[in-house]
Amino acid sequence: MAEKEMADTKSAEQLERLTVVATATDGMHVLTLSEEIDHDTGDAFRQALNLAGTPCPRVVVDLRQVAFMDSSGINVLIAAHRALTGAGGWLRLAGPTGVVLRTLQLVGVDTVIDCHENLDEALTGRRVS
Repeated sequence: MAEKEMADTKSAEQLERLTVVATATDGMHVLTLSEEIDHDTGDAFRQALNLAGTPCPRVVVDLRQVAFMDSSGINVLIAAHRALTGAGGWLRLAGPTGVVLRTLQLVGVDTVIDCHENLDEALTGRRVS
């Protein structure tokens, strides 16, 4: 019984460390994330990005409220980018800040995946001056 309680507690902790809110606007899927993307929460992020069977999937990931992202998050983003572009769609990132933005820049993800300063820019695909 104690083992089951521990498993339930860990699941609850994982959910508290990453919140994903999925919405749709103008045929685009918008995932608004908050908290942390790491080894423990990467699967939840991966599942949220799984749009298998969706024709020309267009996805914006709003990172404004993400405080931390490690290589697990980077791997999820790269895999999703490949899958979405392979299906004729795209992936855009909106509003990464602080350590998350720095991580994206250090590994060069910002040169592979379209990154925007805010959600409006990501939704339109244009830079606002």
